[in-house]
Amino acid sequence: MPTKILVVDDEQDVEMLFKQKFRKEIKAEEFLFHFAFSGEDALSFMKTLNPFDIVLVLSDINMPGMTGLELLKHTKSLFPQLRVVMVTAYGDEKNFNEAKANGADDFLTKPVDFDLLKQRLAQINFA
Repeated sequence: MPTKILVVDDEQDVEMLFKQKFRKEIKAEEFLFHFAFSGEDALSFMKTLNPFDIVLVLSDINMPGMTGLELLKHTKSLFPQLRVVMVTAYGDEKNFNEAKANGADDFLTKPVDFDLLKQRLAQINFA
């Protein structure tokens, strides 16, 4: 059964990039990715899952409307078992500290280093 991950980013080309970079893992059914292009869409999507089967949210911080940090707060209050990794083009300390304070499990900067992301995903125990 694949590890199901929700990727949240307002840049829609992220979907194609993830599908390209994880092509082998998707084909081998190691990972299944869902995509949402706003914090609001991500939250709506998470609320529809029953039984809840997403184990990780990978969210951009800087998005119009609901920011990734706001999404993080909602996610951790509604679904505390979910792991959340924040991604930002700005590796600044303020965002990092706020993300950690609100329960982020990890923090990556853009452009995403997909080899590093794969290593970190391999280290997470999703059980």
